[in-house]
Amino acid sequence: MRTVSKYHGARNDFIVVDARSEPIDDAEGFALRWCDRTGGIGADGVLILEPSERADVAMRVINADGSEAEMCGNGVRCVARFLDERGQRDAFEVDTRAGIIRTEIVERGPVYRVRVNMGEPRLVSVNETEPLSAIVDTGNRHIVFFREEIDRFDLEGIGEALQDDPQYPGGINVHLIEVEGRSMLRVRHYERGVGLTMACGTGAVASAVAAIDRGDVTSPVFVRVPGGELTVEWNGGGHAYMTGPAVHVFDAQI
Repeated sequence: MRTVSKYHGARNDFIVVDARSEPIDDAEGFALRWCDRTGGIGADGVLILEPSERADVAMRVINADGSEAEMCGNGVRCVARFLDERGQRDAFEVDTRAGIIRTEIVERGPVYRVRVNMGEPRLVSVNETEPLSAIVDTGNRHIVFFREEIDRFDLEGIGEALQDDPQYPGGINVHLIEVEGRSMLRVRHYERGVGLTMACGTGAVASAVAAIDRGDVTSPVFVRVPGGELTVEWNGGGHAYMTGPAVHVFDAQI
């Protein structure tokens, strides 16, 4: 038997497993089994906590299809709450494949919010012709498309097609952006290895960075996603910060 916990960040949901003392031998098989929404617990991915020699804890992100992601912005907030609720301080350094990510609990109670230092985003390329888009690296790569009335588009079809595009070996996260004001974006997400999701933290940051760079919005940016709202701060250079909810759903033994 193993104790696991279910969390979500703006309804981007995860199974959190503390494997620091009891490793998981087959992370891919574990994710395939338990992320299944009909035969398992159901989740967009598994967050596996492991020991780290350079941070408080290491976090592996295993997508629902068994593939491994470099980082997960919503997931790292959930890990911060998981550790905080077990008495391990309110600020943490989390070792990820994208580097050391720093988190800080900013609000507890009915609303539980975590602020994350997302590192320095990198604007890889900008396409100013139709379709207007940008590629942004926030530890993992994202392509964002600027559109109006984003609900009209088949994001799932677009996302699936781009996973097989030779321009993006290993796939890419895909987002549709609609500018709603000087400090407001609405974004839909297709995540590599998962599909359509209710939120994507690194994708929200990528979307805000691309929109700030174009001059469409100013920081802080409120990013409305299908599962809630995230706040992104970025001054056009240096580190970006994301603040959002972390919700503890339940604990279980499997």
